[in-house]
Amino acid sequence: MMSKIQLGVIFGSRTCEHEVAIISAVQLMRNVNREKYDVIPVYISQKGEWFTGDPLLEIKTYTPFDPFMKGIIPVRLDLTAGSGALIHFEPAKGLFGGGKEKVVARLDCVIPVMHGLNGEDGSLQGVLELANIPYASTGITGSAVGMDKITMKRFFRGMGFPILPDCALTRAQWEKDSENAMDQVEKELPYPVFVKPACLGSSIGVSRADDRDGLKKSLELAFSYDRRVLVEKGLDKPIEVNCSVAGFDGKRKASVLEMPNSGAGFLDFSEKYLAGSSGSKGMASLKRIVPAPIGDELTEKLQNLSLEIFDAMDCKGVVRIDYMLDRHSDNYYITEINTIPGSLAYYLWAETGVNYPALIDEMVDCALRAHQEKERNSFAFTSDILSGVVIGGGKKGGKLKL
Repeated sequence: MMSKIQLGVIFGSRTCEHEVAIISAVQLMRNVNREKYDVIPVYISQKGEWFTGDPLLEIKTYTPFDPFMKGIIPVRLDLTAGSGALIHFEPAKGLFGGGKEKVVARLDCVIPVMHGLNGEDGSLQGVLELANIPYASTGITGSAVGMDKITMKRFFRGMGFPILPDCALTRAQWEKDSENAMDQVEKELPYPVFVKPACLGSSIGVSRADDRDGLKKSLELAFSYDRRVLVEKGLDKPIEVNCSVAGFDGKRKASVLEMPNSGAGFLDFSEKYLAGSSGSKGMASLKRIVPAPIGDELTEKLQNLSLEIFDAMDCKGVVRIDYMLDRHSDNYYITEINTIPGSLAYYLWAETGVNYPALIDEMVDCALRAHQEKERNSFAFTSDILSGVVIGGGKKGGKLKL
């Protein structure tokens, strides 16, 4: 009998989307096939502290979270390449004891369930690359680009993908001369506009402005969340549709499309996660039409475009790409890519015929295949350069001095 994969699920972290990540992670952990995997929850608190333990499998543990609850173990990740160890420091009993470190688990593979900064933005991916642990999300570059709406749109524009006109501002520009900043926006874009913090998701800090007074309020709100803000041309009652893509390195597929709000317009945070429920079901609780009633031809176009975006950003695991359709033309535009989507977009894959446990299997397979590809790379280059170096600067006796 083969041993089970020790599957770490890392979630939470220092982000405005902390609670959304908890919901997504608990959903995922409830659907893991326990005959294949031992699930190891790894929760990063809003203070940046790392914990593991069985109570983290239950949503009630977080209302509120008590780090001293029985079964909760503070840990740190050993960054030694290939270790995968979660280490707990046990203080010794007595006044003069030094304590000792204990390995409480070893991670064979990780599914990051992070929404927002300090997790979805490439930072956690960088940690996992250093630790050389397979992980089931887009890599450092794609994650960073996907998190930053300004950089993301510049990338999409460079690729020739359809996006709405926009402009960007910094907090320094706003605080130096807010009137001039608004003049710049009005010069480049007609009303209405949508104002968005560059590096936030879940519609946090996003608002619509229909005139200059509204623009001022929207910019003040957005700059309270981020030092960089995207201002984007708005559409008249656009239709939102989303598509998920799963896979890695050419072996990928697109899901059915959803219309998450029946074409009713922009959804804010409360409408996405709180309306009609306690929020415990995350994005899966949202009223939606699946498949989106937009016709076979447009559906196929958006699925193919989603695959192109996935490939262009070298994505891995499961992503979701959001679009806006113009009611008054045949035009469609990319809104954003979510490299770790809310609820891991499992509800879209269920409609495609892939249940959540099978989707988790696919994510783990992507992580392991990507890791195998990485291990094929050479990480050493032998030369005699060190033997010819003298510390100090300049050259001496034909040797390079530093």
